[in-house]
Amino acid sequence: MAFYDREEELAALERAFDEPGHDVVVLYGRRRVGKTELLKRFLADRDGVYYLAAQEAEQRQREKFVERIATHFGDRLPALTGWDDAFDYLGERLVETGDPTVVAIDEFPYLVEENDSVPSYLQGFVDEQLAKTDSMLVLCGSSISVMESEVLGHDSPLYGRRTAQFDLQPFGFSEALEAIDYPFEAALTSFSVTGGTPLYLTLFDYDQSLETNVREQVLTPTAVLYNEPEFLLRSELRNPARYMSILEAIASGRTTPNDIAGATGVETGPLSKYLQTLRQLRLVERVVPVTALGQSSKRSRYRVADEFLRFWFRFVGPNRSSIEAAPDAVYGQTIAPNLADHAAETFERVCQEAVWAAVRDGTLGPYGAVGTWWYGEEEIDVVGLSPEDDRILFGECKWTNEPVGPALVESLRAKASAVRWGPPDRTEQFALFSRSGFTDGAEAAIDESWELFELERLDGLLRTESSD
Repeated sequence: MAFYDREEELAALERAFDEPGHDVVVLYGRRRVGKTELLKRFLADRDGVYYLAAQEAEQRQREKFVERIATHFGDRLPALTGWDDAFDYLGERLVETGDPTVVAIDEFPYLVEENDSVPSYLQGFVDEQLAKTDSMLVLCGSSISVMESEVLGHDSPLYGRRTAQFDLQPFGFSEALEAIDYPFEAALTSFSVTGGTPLYLTLFDYDQSLETNVREQVLTPTAVLYNEPEFLLRSELRNPARYMSILEAIASGRTTPNDIAGATGVETGPLSKYLQTLRQLRLVERVVPVTALGQSSKRSRYRVADEFLRFWFRFVGPNRSSIEAAPDAVYGQTIAPNLADHAAETFERVCQEAVWAAVRDGTLGPYGAVGTWWYGEEEIDVVGLSPEDDRILFGECKWTNEPVGPALVESLRAKASAVRWGPPDRTEQFALFSRSGFTDGAEAAIDESWELFELERLDGLLRTESSD
């Protein structure tokens, strides 16, 4: 897989390794986000040992780990009977050689699954041996729940030992643009299908049309992406069926707890626990009006956190029987007519990302929080807040085939007056984002407090971000 972006994380790893003293680095995140590629790039030009754990018996795991260490140091394979001996052997060799070395254990949760005492053995290794060296231990894992409890949690023997941690996230749209070789509009629609997970981005062939990629990479039963969400859930959950029904409900537009409960048949009490688990796994986000951030708000909504998962649970999961029989019909009759509507929600997220980019380049703001707002039937796609100087931003996003006219200008002004935030003399700024540009009437209806963003301007703004 090609290595995209991650320059910031790579530079941080390099800085930590180059500084005096030992390091314990925790690298974790959802599967497919590029953790292993980052590790391999980091290890490419420095002395290191990379060990990839597997789901196999503890003894075999330990034998392979010791074999990797012995091979690295040019030793004959020692006979060791426990993880404590294995880490003692590693520590002795690091101290004896004195050379700064990276020891990376990938998919560390597999070791813990077979022996939950491994973190305790590692604690002794870190405190008694690694601390005497300039070497680095990297613990990497895809099971977020295990990494957060067994490595980062207060009750973990390793708590307080880490010197750095990286919670690797999927790419935002500006970062993904480096990989998506389509014109901007098609790139955004493609991103609404793949999301920002590096593997999913690189599975698409951008010399082919988006339709061809969806048919071949998502709607083909033998393709990786066809069963990917189910694989992800099974890797974290023993019984994912209920969670899949919840994700399908959210992806289809049931975003409030009551609506989700009605669609799935799960009572609201148990539902809150399921939703909390999905949030911990980074599969679902709880959203409140941006004006309610930091408060206990009952006006919460849930959304699928990843664009590919949202696409899959809307179009693929509910139609797998039909896909097996007639994938072309599913694309033509179900996906194609609704793809623009699906991409419109992605566009709103991209516009919020663009607001942050515009804040950084000085076009807007600055703002300390950016999100959405709603109350009753009223909703505003983008709202930015700057409490320090009582300034607020209102924005609307239109992914339509027609240019935006003055009616949207007046509508946004009216809705803005309903947002209760700040003093009566607050400073108001406005922004409109349009797939198809703006009419002369829209431009005539605004003043200097407004900014208009058509796709060409967004393209320049976000591609500048990705190249910085």
